[in-house]
Amino acid sequence: MTETATRLNDVDIDAVGQLVAAIQGDATKAQTTRAAHVRWTGSFASEARIRNFPPVASDEPAVLGGGDTAPNPVEQLLGALGNCLAVGYAANATTAGIELKDLRIDLKGDLDLHVFLGLAEGHAGFESITARVTLDSDAPREKLDELHAKVRASSPVGHTLGNAVPVEIVLT
Repeated sequence: MTETATRLNDVDIDAVGQLVAAIQGDATKAQTTRAAHVRWTGSFASEARIRNFPPVASDEPAVLGGGDTAPNPVEQLLGALGNCLAVGYAANATTAGIELKDLRIDLKGDLDLHVFLGLAEGHAGFESITARVTLDSDAPREKLDELHAKVRASSPVGHTLGNAVPVEIVLT
């Protein structure tokens, strides 16, 4: 295992430990709110501003009438799940002392466009999502299985997608 006193898997172990200690000392520090601000830019394109980062573009493929200049929202949702899982694997592997040589997550979602296009009523979202995780590590399979179970049990985006979450959409 390639490890220094403060880093494994390029994760700052001290920073994560300080956050854990702070939350253990004051449970209210675990509560957080995230925000995004989206602006329509014409046609089916828009951009999301998140904190002080450059805008994240969104557009629909040409087959759906868009300009195909950026991933569409459902593709970004798959990316958000994959990115969340990657963070979970890196964090949990690091705290377990598991060195990751490579991590890849391939996601796909099945979507029926009938409701989106106004051709039917019902569920407009993904019917299913599959994430296939490929880990390269010298850790024993048992440890990787434990890691996988922990990540599945603690992914904020995974839990948000897998459980009914109240969503309020208000016109102002």
